[in-house]
Amino acid sequence: MNILIIRNDKIGDFMLAWPAFALLRKQYPEAKITALVPRYTAALAELCPSIDEVLIDEHKTGRVQDILALARSIRERRFDVSISLFSEARTAIALRLAGVPVRVGPATKLAQLFLNRKLKQRRSESARPEFEYNSDLVKYFIELRGDTVSAIPRAPYLGFDAREIADQANSFRTSNAIKQEETVVIIHPGSGGSAINLSVKQYADLANRLSRQPGIFFVVTSGPGEDALADELYSRITTERRCRYRSSQGIVEFCRFIAGCDAFISGSTGPLHIAGALNIKTVAFYPSRRSATSLRWQTLNDADRRVAFTAPDDDMSKIDIGECTDAIIKLLQ
Repeated sequence: MNILIIRNDKIGDFMLAWPAFALLRKQYPEAKITALVPRYTAALAELCPSIDEVLIDEHKTGRVQDILALARSIRERRFDVSISLFSEARTAIALRLAGVPVRVGPATKLAQLFLNRKLKQRRSESARPEFEYNSDLVKYFIELRGDTVSAIPRAPYLGFDAREIADQANSFRTSNAIKQEETVVIIHPGSGGSAINLSVKQYADLANRLSRQPGIFFVVTSGPGEDALADELYSRITTERRCRYRSSQGIVEFCRFIAGCDAFISGSTGPLHIAGALNIKTVAFYPSRRSATSLRWQTLNDADRRVAFTAPDDDMSKIDIGECTDAIIKLLQ
């Protein structure tokens, strides 16, 4: 069976599709699974053990020529099934033009007119985690075939060679004089514009409060375009038990670096969900608006390895950093 899975939006959204990929691989180990993704998540898709091939969505526009080009790419690969985890008219039209026999997706928006197997979902209500909405579409397909649905595999969904990561982490600790007994905590203040976030002052306040607890070493990280923000945070953290890490060697190397650390603190952003997929401990800050809640964008790690804080009245300045500090200390213990 030749299956195409579509999740062609941001990094965090794509990472929350990994349980769906894992379920499909567990259910049909002999199937060929291809992921349609944009170029900026292609390297992550290539890391996913449940994906056999990556098809890059080159032109994310609604122009006729781009839809036709996408349809040709899909038709050439002769897929038996497509599962659209992200509802979008342009890809649904391309699937129809490509003649994919079974086209599964949410029964929402204009896109559903071009799908022939549809599951009603109300994602806008944010009543469940995003990864469950994604997995429900895979379950729906499995049930359409008359098969019994397997249990969804648990985190970690992303992993690397343990010895290699340990060597890399030990090298990083040595070069930054980090003691072996210290807990390495990443603070990633950037958000990529995906959600409102704590201010630099709030992150600094949090780090300075946590630093009163012995045995914590902070790494302030930044992705492309985030260096100035991270530099400002670094300068505001008063403890000497800190360093900077600039993700300048690509997303895969950043994943490997996160895998060698103990905890990850940030707003609701792509790297947070990478940490969740690695089953690293996570601390996340969310707005209260329904489209961006801590439930909807819950990380993939085990429940006892994550804490989340929501801003009252959608105002991040109202988050009580003192209360957060106490909860984070418990998580790190």
